[in-house]
Amino acid sequence: MMKRVPFRLAACTVLLGIATVLASDVPALAQERFELTSIKAVRPTLVNTVNALERRDVKAARKAFDSYDSAWNGVEMYINVRNREMYDVIEHGFQARINKGLEAPGADTESLLAEAKAMLVKFDESVNMIERSPPLNPRFDDVARLRMVRAHLREILPALQLEDFEHARKSFAAFEMNWPSIQDLIKARSTQSHAAIQQAMVEVSQALLSEKPDAVTLVAQVNELMTRYNAPLADITKEARTRH
Repeated sequence: MMKRVPFRLAACTVLLGIATVLASDVPALAQERFELTSIKAVRPTLVNTVNALERRDVKAARKAFDSYDSAWNGVEMYINVRNREMYDVIEHGFQARINKGLEAPGADTESLLAEAKAMLVKFDESVNMIERSPPLNPRFDDVARLRMVRAHLREILPALQLEDFEHARKSFAAFEMNWPSIQDLIKARSTQSHAAIQQAMVEVSQALLSEKPDAVTLVAQVNELMTRYNAPLADITKEARTRH
């Protein structure tokens, strides 16, 4: 859930870092489930938020928490499926309050710091819960992979609202770079959906080549790409939940 309009390039870095960690051949990580490595990779963004608030640096805290939001969107369904109450506490409790507090004029860093520290504790509880639990069916990992890649698309629209085309280009480039890692999941389900997504990608890519694109047209094109991407994602999510 990305509520704040300003685009945060750091979110791209976090998501790319997740992909790098998950693709590595380090033996220690190979012994952990995809679910665990994915969720643990989000934790540093919360630590960065706490550290920024300890310095009373609201700008840095916003940047770190935006990075958390983008990374969390890829993995949050694991918590949602396993423990809805815990998910609600993190997503609709801590995250909502911290977002609101960071957006407020004269942000109260002391109270926000307390919230962020408590959120980190709850986040760690969720990791411990998953470590003690049996694996979910593998289809949920497919959902997570698709959501992680989609996170880059979600970063484009806030950038376009500010007409920050450079950041929009960087987010789209990150999406394009990660697209090959998941396109077979979509193609195996529907060659038509796969072709439709690729066509929409071409249209967005061409529009971004302009030095100053038409923001209104580009927003419509990105929304269309998102719609085409979300259709197979919704089907795979439904299938995963049906098997659960």
